[in-house]
Amino acid sequence: MRVYTTLLVTAFITWTTSPARAHALSMETVDRHQAIDALMASWDGQNTPGCVIGVSRDGDIDHVRGYGMSNLEYDVPITPQSVFHVASISKQFTAFSIGLLARDGKMSINDDIRKFLPEMANIGQRITIANLIHHTDGLREQGQLLNLAGWRGDDLYTQDDVLWALARQRSLNFEPGTEIVYGNAAYTLLAVIVQRVSGQSLRAFTNARIFQPLGMADSHFRDDHTEITRGRTAGYVARSGGGWSIGVPNIDHYGSTGLLTTVGDLLKWEQNLIDGRIGGKALVDWMRTSGALSDGTNIGYGAGLRLGKYRGLRIVSHDGADGGYRAEAALFPDQKLAVVALCNGATIEPTGLTRRVAEIYLGDRMGSPTLAPAVATPAAQQSALAGTYWSARTDEIVRLEWKDGALRQMGSATALVPIGDGVYRPGDLAHEWRFVMPAAGAAAGSEPELHIRDFWPTQRAFVRVSLPLPSASDLQGLSGYYRSEETDMTYAVDVTNGGLLLTWPRGYAVALDAIGGDRFIGSQGTVTFTRRPSGEVDGLTISNRRLRRFRADRRT
Repeated sequence: MRVYTTLLVTAFITWTTSPARAHALSMETVDRHQAIDALMASWDGQNTPGCVIGVSRDGDIDHVRGYGMSNLEYDVPITPQSVFHVASISKQFTAFSIGLLARDGKMSINDDIRKFLPEMANIGQRITIANLIHHTDGLREQGQLLNLAGWRGDDLYTQDDVLWALARQRSLNFEPGTEIVYGNAAYTLLAVIVQRVSGQSLRAFTNARIFQPLGMADSHFRDDHTEITRGRTAGYVARSGGGWSIGVPNIDHYGSTGLLTTVGDLLKWEQNLIDGRIGGKALVDWMRTSGALSDGTNIGYGAGLRLGKYRGLRIVSHDGADGGYRAEAALFPDQKLAVVALCNGATIEPTGLTRRVAEIYLGDRMGSPTLAPAVATPAAQQSALAGTYWSARTDEIVRLEWKDGALRQMGSATALVPIGDGVYRPGDLAHEWRFVMPAAGAAAGSEPELHIRDFWPTQRAFVRVSLPLPSASDLQGLSGYYRSEETDMTYAVDVTNGGLLLTWPRGYAVALDAIGGDRFIGSQGTVTFTRRPSGEVDGLTISNRRLRRFRADRRT
């Protein structure tokens, strides 16, 4: 397949140009192919999953090749025809469907979602369809709600299951429009809205209005996990002792995820994001326009698309990660270059791959790499920042430790790299972790603050805390049963081996590590026990990035 692709492109160039120019261009093409092959060499074996890489320029395919294996059990290689689950890349198709319906006059993106989702009547706040599209809705994450309701990670998740969990919410993470927190719940609800407004399932609607008109014959939203799809790749996750395990999501929900497609089909879609062949230019321009918070702050996210710059060039992109599948579709609209990487190994990083491939094509037009260089900082100065940091707004916890010569999040291999006075970046990410020390003359006991800025505009603020750890009798006073009507679940808190264990039916058991006072941390996030003015424990809350202060009341 690789030889065929190169010869085909070379033949086309020879036919359309002068002999001398054709030779120069054909060598340039071969060099590009060889550079991409070298980039993918570590994933091009017969005992490893891999990727298919596709590149188009001005709508014409320049490179499409498979690397590694589609199925390790049957020795099936990845080819350009391999079908992949692309996870969150699905979101842009759901958003485009909403845009088509709005253009048809059947709804407005400023409509209250309760107009189409009466099940959400108990939320108590107005959420618009635009809030859903831009992740400014404040909804709690669907997977975490289902976990807290007893669904296990390998259980089947259906559209009805997700709607049940979301409709039972009685409070939000934040007031709609005031923040952006990326998640999946919003796009599952958008898929339900598409069905209720159009009278067609998301699968049928996208087939008729997007995939068939664009010739995306190998694409569809998976709404039946038992359905056979010819050419579908298996997903794989790495085993701790070496080798691979199967990692195929068991889902029948869609909108936020669920799209099965090929590299060739996605390249057709990327071209549509340039020329608007389907939907029109106004609609694709809307897709590629940033949403905003209620205070006017741009969020860097359009309609299912991340918007930004890479080495000085505008980029429109989205990634996807689910089970063993990893995917990225990146478009440089001004240069009309699209790069797609579809992978079936959980340790593969397609975002980095698409950027490296883009550099092969556009490197001479790119600015210098923008990653801030490391700055020499004394170890004692860095290690003094270790500790537990708490967010008053979200109740999240960040724990930092000094380990192996670097400041790190506890349990993470990624080092925080000093790039300025009190400023760090995590590994090779262009995020900013800024430590603000107490001002001169501050009250005794004042602690450093940590301000985190990542891709999203909402800054996350934490302060270092140090509270006495609970005694054995304190722990005993926290044991008991806690009930949440939102998840229709009762949680047990028991003292086990000198610590607390949070359990609920179907095998969930979360060890709680004491932070200090009534605050603990476990695999679900921060667990904080709450008290009445009398000091009596009356409940607990669970908080993390996508789920804030989920409450369960203590049963007496």
